[in-house]
Amino acid sequence: MLLAPLLLPLLLLALAAHALYKALSSPLNRIPGPWYARLTSLVLKWHEFRANRTRYIHELHLRYGPAVRIAPREMAFASAGAVREIYCSGGSGFDKTEFYDLFRVYGRRTMFTTLDKDHHARRKRIIADRYANSNIVRPKPLGGIAERAAKFAQRCAQSGLLVEFQLGLHAYAFDCVTHHLFHPHGTDSLLQGGKDEAIMREVTFDDSLQNRLFQHYWPTAHRLLHKLLYLFAKPRETPLADHFVLDSCNADDSAPFTLLDRLREPAHGLDPLDVAAECLDHMAAGIDTTGDALCFLMWEVSQPRSMRFQRKLQQEVRQTKAESPSSFVVDGMPYLDAVVMEGLRCFPAIPMSLPRYVPPGGRTIDGYFLPAGTIVSCQPYSVHRIDTAVFPDPDTFNPERWLDPKGDAERKRLLFAFANGGRGCVGKHLALAEMKLLLQAVYSRFTTLPDATMTEADMEMSDQLISSRPAGQRCLLRFVPLQESELLE
Repeated sequence: MLLAPLLLPLLLLALAAHALYKALSSPLNRIPGPWYARLTSLVLKWHEFRANRTRYIHELHLRYGPAVRIAPREMAFASAGAVREIYCSGGSGFDKTEFYDLFRVYGRRTMFTTLDKDHHARRKRIIADRYANSNIVRPKPLGGIAERAAKFAQRCAQSGLLVEFQLGLHAYAFDCVTHHLFHPHGTDSLLQGGKDEAIMREVTFDDSLQNRLFQHYWPTAHRLLHKLLYLFAKPRETPLADHFVLDSCNADDSAPFTLLDRLREPAHGLDPLDVAAECLDHMAAGIDTTGDALCFLMWEVSQPRSMRFQRKLQQEVRQTKAESPSSFVVDGMPYLDAVVMEGLRCFPAIPMSLPRYVPPGGRTIDGYFLPAGTIVSCQPYSVHRIDTAVFPDPDTFNPERWLDPKGDAERKRLLFAFANGGRGCVGKHLALAEMKLLLQAVYSRFTTLPDATMTEADMEMSDQLISSRPAGQRCLLRFVPLQESELLE
């Protein structure tokens, strides 16, 4: 009886001793990193909840090197060898972690949220055809993008000098991706104030980060506390987008080039909810990624420090337009390509970590043996900056580094903006076409300059699970007609 009051403290002490022993005897202890990463993941989670994971991990890379321990069983890498092993070995790399469960749609797994390679490969075989470059550059798909790029430039001209162009870029990306998914039932959110703009705002201005992370890390507590949590950390709710996608998927006249037309082919055996889930997933992904990548890029191109790059870009796109006034050009413009590549290096659409599980038997990455089940990842933001031999002065935006043939292979090997391997971004060619045609439409007509009310702090990265947006959630630029800006010079 006298021993009973001591049992609970002794049990707690034994559990603490066991946890400490595991921490001190872990094979990951040889890997550099902050001391607390051996004991807890709470510091990492704290930065995630504060929308700061990307910069926090990058600071650890700068301090400890390209391999760093960030939690008791989680590692971050920033080398070409690690990218190749984690994401390309066996074609599709290591399997995804349960982190991707956060992105299931209607309770279904889409291509993006499948965890194992075999299920992913089966779904990708259905989808990849519609995102192949040969399909993107056909007249109908590419013409739809060019039409929306011209409409964006017209919207800027009608708005006068000052444009809240982050909103416009999201509208442009939304209209482009829905054209590719659903034509002739794509959106026209560039027409301000309409129902399509309301759908775009619902998907884009999402503040469910904390709620979704809480659900991921503490699912039982989330089920018990979700009503209380709703008061200060709302879940993601997209009723307008849901209705739009479900209605679009019910239409029976989708164009042959669209993803919807492909998914509905009877041979694939997808039920209507699988089709709608896949389409909604692609739609949501296509807005923030392309929209914010363009936003960060055009903000940088508009700075006084980058004006010489803007001038050279204007010269090339105007010359190309003069030579081919009626065609849509996405290739053969080296300076435009360099600007886009450098934009993706400095401001990748998905800058954050892409977590994977080390497979059975363990693997050696960058000289460190990692047991099976260890979580490993690379984040594009760091992969693009940590190797200063390949990218000298890595924090400086300099498109002309991509015009130097020396080191071209090494630069391309380290470009991780669309991930790598069999699970790399299937929409890469669509995103590149959208970016290039938009930049041509703008810089053949305008000089862009930052508004005086904007600050660098407004344009700091704010992590949103995988994508990243400007911290101020706005970006004001002045669009000066090119002839007028030339006179000013």
